[in-house]
Amino acid sequence: MALSCDAIIFDLDGVLVDSDAVITRRWKRWAEERGIPFEEVEAVQTGRPAIEVIEEVAPHLDPEAEIDRLGDEMAADTEGVEAFDGAKALLDRLPEDRWAIATSGRHRTATARMAHVGLPEPEVFVTADDVEQGKPAPEPYQQAATGLGIDPGCCVVLEDAPAGVASARRAGASVLGVATSTSRNALAAATAVIPHVEALDVRAEEAGLRVDWQHEEQA
Repeated sequence: MALSCDAIIFDLDGVLVDSDAVITRRWKRWAEERGIPFEEVEAVQTGRPAIEVIEEVAPHLDPEAEIDRLGDEMAADTEGVEAFDGAKALLDRLPEDRWAIATSGRHRTATARMAHVGLPEPEVFVTADDVEQGKPAPEPYQQAATGLGIDPGCCVVLEDAPAGVASARRAGASVLGVATSTSRNALAAATAVIPHVEALDVRAEEAGLRVDWQHEEQA
């Protein structure tokens, strides 16, 4: 199968960078220190801005104070963080004005992880610090497409989380689910599901980009 588009917008964690270990480690510690069952956090945190997770599971706490501390810890902890196979090669062969990142992570955390694994930063880089409403609202992907000067409907989004898939679909983009941190069934709202970014073959054509993939599963 293949899709044609003008640009690709990537989620970061779970798509380009494998940071599952540090995310789980830090959320577990945060929940334990505040007497909150980790299961409650785990059920809602994937793909969503951390401040919204805190507001949901711990409404009695000051979310701004909590996110500042948690954000510092997330940015400083890079143990176990790695780029997914094929991620750097894929980004390196894309024209700079044809790709962007829209992540639910904060800017300092996202840039720290990308620097740690040696991935290039995009010209258009939307983080939780840049939006009023995070995923699953459409704003992150709308903003990324606007930054590229491209209609969201002409973009393909790569996402590993249901909240991110919903965000991209609401923005009007086509979505490829990346089944690294969640199951294929959880990504059923995506246009198709791939196992990882290394399954992609992206080629620049005169009319835009052609995105082919292997081992696809239609939603």
